[in-house]
Amino acid sequence: MRRHAPTGSGAGPSMAAAAAAAPEGVSASQREEPVRDDAAVETAEEAKEPAEADITELCRDMFSKMATYLTGELTATSEDYKLLENMNKLTSLKYLEMKDIAINISRNLKDLNQKYAELQPYLDQINVIEEQVAALEQAAYKLDAYSKKLEAKYKKLEKR
Repeated sequence: MRRHAPTGSGAGPSMAAAAAAAPEGVSASQREEPVRDDAAVETAEEAKEPAEADITELCRDMFSKMATYLTGELTATSEDYKLLENMNKLTSLKYLEMKDIAINISRNLKDLNQKYAELQPYLDQINVIEEQVAALEQAAYKLDAYSKKLEAKYKKLEKR
């Protein structure tokens, strides 16, 4: 069904009267046609099969639009895969950088362990010396205590 909509400016019958009163020298395109205000009235048209040429043209148009759509979808998918590829390349580069950093850390740790191993005999000597100093300190305290006792005995003997 087709609906007839009003055309023109929609001013109504007063425009038609003005057009009829216009001078004869005014062209028909300058005059406004009378506007029908029957928007609520619908007319029915008989359903007709479109002509063969119309069907062919519509099919071509449909296939053309479908091809455009599918091309767009494939292009979007292709762009997604390119983005994923770029992200994978960047991730791979980051992992290579991290690998280099880990190798440097490992090398530095080995160097530190080697230096510690080289210092270990000296550290052992320091520990031995520390133990000897502690033993010597204890001997000095004992000697001090013994000398105080001897001094006290000597003073006792002297007084007698």
